Amino acid sequence: MSEDSFDLVVLGGGSGGYAAAIRATELGMSVALVESDKLGGTCLHRGCIPTKALLHAAEVADVTRESAEYGILSQFNGVDMVGVNAYRDNIVAKKYKGLQGLIKQRGIEVVEGRGKLTSPTTVTVGDRVLTAKNVVLATGSYSKSLPGLEIGGRVITSETALLMDYVPASVAILGGGVIGVEFASVWKSLGANVTIIEGLPHLVPNEEETISKNLERAFRKRGIDFTVGVRFQSVSQDDQGVVVTLENGETVTADILLVAVGRGAATEGNGFEEVGITMDRGYVITDDRLATSVPGVYAVGDIVPGLQLAHRGYQQGFFVAEEIAGLNPLLVPDINIPKVTYCEPEIASVGLSEAKAIEHYGAEKVSAYEYNLAGNGKSEILGTAGIVKVVRVVDGPVVGVHMIGARVGELVGEAQLVVNWEAQPEDIAPLVHAHPTQNESLGEAFLYLAGKPLHTL
Repeated sequence: MSEDSFDLVVLGGGSGGYAAAIRATELGMSVALVESDKLGGTCLHRGCIPTKALLHAAEVADVTRESAEYGILSQFNGVDMVGVNAYRDNIVAKKYKGLQGLIKQRGIEVVEGRGKLTSPTTVTVGDRVLTAKNVVLATGSYSKSLPGLEIGGRVITSETALLMDYVPASVAILGGGVIGVEFASVWKSLGANVTIIEGLPHLVPNEEETISKNLERAFRKRGIDFTVGVRFQSVSQDDQGVVVTLENGETVTADILLVAVGRGAATEGNGFEEVGITMDRGYVITDDRLATSVPGVYAVGDIVPGLQLAHRGYQQGFFVAEEIAGLNPLLVPDINIPKVTYCEPEIASVGLSEAKAIEHYGAEKVSAYEYNLAGNGKSEILGTAGIVKVVRVVDGPVVGVHMIGARVGELVGEAQLVVNWEAQPEDIAPLVHAHPTQNESLGEAFLYLAGKPLHTL
C-alpha cells in the first residue's frame, strides 16, 4: 500500500465535506477529499437541486393552467417528463461541473473510492492509506424505510421518484414531512392524484402549528388528500398498483407508494466504531464543537444528530476547518438555522415556535404577531395567501420567524439575521423595506410588535 500525508482528510464529498475541504485549503492546509460517488453528494445529485428543479417545472405547469387569470392566453397541453428530466439534469450537470472546477482550483486532491477510517489519523481507500493530523467524517445520509416495509417494485424512495419518466395517475406518500409534501406538491401540479399519510397530528410536524394548519388548508384547496394522526400498518402491491392499510383499517389505493419517512446516517461499514467513535443508532455523537470521542476526528452534516440540511452541512464544514485552525469559530445552534420547505405554498422558518418560546421564557414574557399576506401588495400580485408570524421576548429580541406563502423562502435570509443577531422589533422598525416586495410583510410584523403599526390595526 502507498501512504500519503495531508494536514486534513475529509471522508465524504457532499455539502459538509467539500465545505470543510475548501475552508481548510483557504487556511493553508493540505487536503484530501475522499468520495465514492460524485462530488456534491445527495444535495446536488439526489436531493436539493434536482427536487427544486422539478418544483419549478411544476410551478410553470400551474402558471400555464392559470394564465388566463392574468390576461395571458396560453394552453396547457400536458407534461413531457423526458423534457422535464432533461431540464433538471442540465441544471445538475452545470452545478456539478462548477463544483469540480472549484475543487480543482483550490488544489484539493480528490481521492475516488470507498474510504474507511482505519485509525484516528488514517483513512484507507483501496490500496492507498491517507494519513492526516485531523480527519473529518462527512459520509451523509440515505432514504430510510420503516421496520418490515421493504423497498422495491411500486414501493419507492425519493431517489427512484426523481428518475421516473412518467407522471403516475395516483400516488400515496408515506410521510408528511419536508420530502413528502414537496413531492406531493410536484406530482399534484403535474397531474397526479395524491394522498399523504402522516402518523403525527399535522403535516410538516416540526414546524410552528399555525404554519402546519395553513399548509393543510392550502393542500385541501389544491385537492391534495391527506390523513394525519393514523399510523401506517402495511402495504401490498401487484401489477395494478399498491394498497396501503392504516392501523385504523382504512386503505389507500394508488399506482405507487413513495416512502418519505426521513433519512438515516450513512455510516455503516466505514470503520467508525472500530476506531472508537461513539455512535447512537448509526449517528456519530459529537460535542458542541463537533469533535467526536476520538481526539482529532470531527463529524459534520447529516451523520450528526439534528437538522439534515445542506446549508447546515456547509456551516459545520466551515466551522470544523476553522476549529482545527484554532480560530475559535461561532457555531450556530440548530434551532437558529433557517429551514425552507419548497412545496406550494412554500414554508420558511428560523428560531423558536411560540409554544417553545413560552416553554423557555414563560407565557408572560412572550409576544407574537401574525401578519396576513392578504395585506401585502406583492403577495396579492403573485396570487398567494399565507402568513408571517414573528415571536419575540417582551422588551427583548425576536426569537422566531415562521412563514408560509409563495416564495417566502426568499425572506428567510433577513429572518435569520434578525434572530441570530438578537435584534428587537424596535431596532428594525426604523429600517425601510422596499415597496412593493414580500419583504414588507416582515417589516409590517416588526412594526406591529414595536408598537407602531403602519398597514395593520
